[in-house]
Amino acid sequence: MFTPRTPRVVAARRLHRRRDRDAAGRFLAEGPQAVREALTGPAGVLELFGTPVALDRYAELAAAATAAGVPVSPVTDEALAALAETVAPQGLVAVCAQLDVPLAAALAGPPRLVAVLAGIRDPGNAGTVLRTADAAGARAVVFAGETVDPYNGKCVRSSAGSLFHVDLVRAPDPAGVVAAARAAGLRVLAATGHGDTDLDELADAGGLAAPTAWLFGSEAHGLPAELAAAADARVRVPLHGRAESLNLAAAAAVCLYASARALR
Repeated sequence: MFTPRTPRVVAARRLHRRRDRDAAGRFLAEGPQAVREALTGPAGVLELFGTPVALDRYAELAAAATAAGVPVSPVTDEALAALAETVAPQGLVAVCAQLDVPLAAALAGPPRLVAVLAGIRDPGNAGTVLRTADAAGARAVVFAGETVDPYNGKCVRSSAGSLFHVDLVRAPDPAGVVAAARAAGLRVLAATGHGDTDLDELADAGGLAAPTAWLFGSEAHGLPAELAAAADARVRVPLHGRAESLNLAAAAAVCLYASARALR
C-alpha cells in the first residue's frame, strides 16, 4: 500500500502547485463525483488513488478505472490526506490529463453559447461559473488573461465535474478572445453592474437569440474598461429589490440562463 513517501504519491502531490501542473500537463481531481466524471471525460484518468475503505465503497468507480486500463493504487489514510486539499476527504483522488482545447477549435461551428472569464482570481467563483455555464448548455468556457488556473483544486471541486463536460480554453489575451468570438459569428456581451443595456429589455427585444459569448469579470473589480468597451453591448442585471448588487456567480447564472432560454 502506498504511503506519503511512495514516489508516485510524491509526484502526484506536486500537482498542487500550478507550475508543476503545467509542466506535467496533469492535475488532481478529488472525490467520487469528480472521479466519476473524469472517467467518462475526453482525457480520462491516468491513475486513481484511494484508501481501501473508499475503493470498497466506490467499487464501481474502481472497476471502471480498471476496465479502462487505469492503475488503481491503494493508499494509506496519511497518503490520501497528503494528496487531498479538503478537510474531510472522501478517499479518492485521480490524476488527470489537462483538457485544454485551442480557442479556434472551441469556437468552430460556432457554438451557441460561450462563457469567457476575464480576470477572475477566486477559484471557487470560477469553478461555480464553469458549472453554471455547463448547466446552461454552454459548449465552451474560456479562461482569459490573468484568470485563475482552471486546474486549481478548489476550482476543480467547485465545478462539480463540469470541467470534464465543456471545451476548456486558456487564452492569454482577452481582447483576442473577443475578436475571435466576433469573427466566429458570436455576439459579445459584457456583464457589468454599470451596463447601459438592461438584460430584461435585451431579452424582450430578441437580443439574446443569436449565438452569444458572455464576458464575466472579477467580483472585486469587474471587467477591465477596455474589454467591456470592446463588447457589442454592456449588460446589467436589473435589481428589483434593495440589494446593492449580485455576486459574480449569481449574475453569471442569470445571464447564461437568459441566453439559454432565448436560444431554445
